[in-house]
Amino acid sequence: MTEFRPGLEVCAANPPEILRGARFGLVMNQASIDSGFRTADEVLDESLPGQLAALFGPQHGLWSEQQDNMIETPHVLDPRRKIPVHSLYADVRKPTPEMLEGLDVLVVDLQDVGTRVYTYLWTLSLCLEAAAEKGIAVVVLDRPNPLGGDIIEGPILNPEFASFVGRVPMPMRHGLTLAEAARHLNRECGIGADLHWVPMEGYRRDSFWPEHGRSWIPPSPNLSRFEGALVYPGQVLLEGTMLSEGRGTTTPFELCGAPYIDPMALLNELEEFEFDGLCVRPYRFEPTFQKFVQQSCGGLFLHPTNPLTLRSYRFTVAMIGCIARLWPKQFAWRQPPYEYETVKLPIDILSGGTVLREAIDAGLTPDSLERVTAIDNSQWERSIRDDRIYE
Repeated sequence: MTEFRPGLEVCAANPPEILRGARFGLVMNQASIDSGFRTADEVLDESLPGQLAALFGPQHGLWSEQQDNMIETPHVLDPRRKIPVHSLYADVRKPTPEMLEGLDVLVVDLQDVGTRVYTYLWTLSLCLEAAAEKGIAVVVLDRPNPLGGDIIEGPILNPEFASFVGRVPMPMRHGLTLAEAARHLNRECGIGADLHWVPMEGYRRDSFWPEHGRSWIPPSPNLSRFEGALVYPGQVLLEGTMLSEGRGTTTPFELCGAPYIDPMALLNELEEFEFDGLCVRPYRFEPTFQKFVQQSCGGLFLHPTNPLTLRSYRFTVAMIGCIARLWPKQFAWRQPPYEYETVKLPIDILSGGTVLREAIDAGLTPDSLERVTAIDNSQWERSIRDDRIYE
């Protein structure tokens, strides 16, 4: 069997023709590493000396310093190379013509987590647009989808609720690698970028992160463990509520709650719904920042036990429904602004429409849970068939 290598390592060993002699910008962060834990800028600077002309950082910054949501990152100068480090989560989220001036190619090497609302995907889409407008090529160095490519979750986004957590119709858990997503966006949206990609070696579409034999490097500050990524497609919905998703703790998204929640009462209420691949235990925690800072919160800790059967989106919808039913006076939906959307409710742009919120407000039942979490897998698979790279 071929040893696993991400696109960065494949590119460094044998750079594609379009990068030979080209001045390039690099979209990356601190999780863009090789097997020796060297970051992509170091690796490509060694492989293509003197050609790296600019760096670009996504949400949370080049070094993932900005821990909370909606905290913008400043533009700075790389102190060693004396090249600009442009923030794509600041006054702009799309590279400007000035940022791309003098570049021949824009290289993208980001570790995605296979979930529609993760903003790196939409940073990629804006990079494709900017590059197409400027007339420069894009090269995506592919990395694994940590959640694999065979399991799809969550309904497809209603385009009326497009935002920076979902710009095109796509399910919550989409099953694509970043290069496959780039192919899909470039084609589906008619962007027309001169798109190239360096595929991984030894990668199987049905594989989960641990199968690659690489350490988990948090791709963003609040996904500190692979277990957090497994439950993220569901638990990220908590950002659309006034419940804590565990920010300000060491295991965000794996735990959640609020000061008014009785963990045992919540567990009992959840017995109405059946779940596989997940063990849930009562828990208490005290966030150090964000919602309920320095307040004791009751809630749950989620332990994925079988990635093949786990459906975190379905679980979290049921959990929110139970909390809303048990504590109707305390439960509340978060109000805008959220991720640059100032009108639509955060839960609506996260879930991709109003259906989920309306079902919970009406009192979630096992039947309505199945309705709001259903997806036509065959429809999505047909739409991405031509974008798949891996078997």
